[in-house]
Amino acid sequence: MAQMIFVNLPVTDLARATRFYEAVGFTRNAMFSDDTTANCMVLSETIHVMLLTHEKFRQFTPRPIADAKSVSQVLLCLSAESREAVDRAVTAAVAGAGRADPNPTQDHGFMYGRSYEDPDGHIWEIMWMDMAAFQEASAQQAG
Repeated sequence: MAQMIFVNLPVTDLARATRFYEAVGFTRNAMFSDDTTANCMVLSETIHVMLLTHEKFRQFTPRPIADAKSVSQVLLCLSAESREAVDRAVTAAVAGAGRADPNPTQDHGFMYGRSYEDPDGHIWEIMWMDMAAFQEASAQQAG
């Protein structure tokens, strides 16, 4: 079995957060959701995001919950199949009430990335990389 990741995110409005994550391509897993305190949003067989109300999130840690709109705690990055897929992901995030490009766009020719912010301020980067071009550039630098 492949190793899985469950990203736990505190959210201020569970229904709003669920709608946003559905808009960017996640599906809700009812088995691990209750629509009151937690919803498990699935992107792939190995990537899950647990949307947790602040009350529920506090059950897992005594630390204060950071305001993701004013401080950076983590940047989450997902790969994309193409430059166009990067742009489509950001467009979907905006359509789902997210904010486009809270961080600068990265365009290095062989690598292209943008980001979006969910309604609670959590930042997701979407990156595409042409691995052949990257390997060629790396080989030239090493040579």
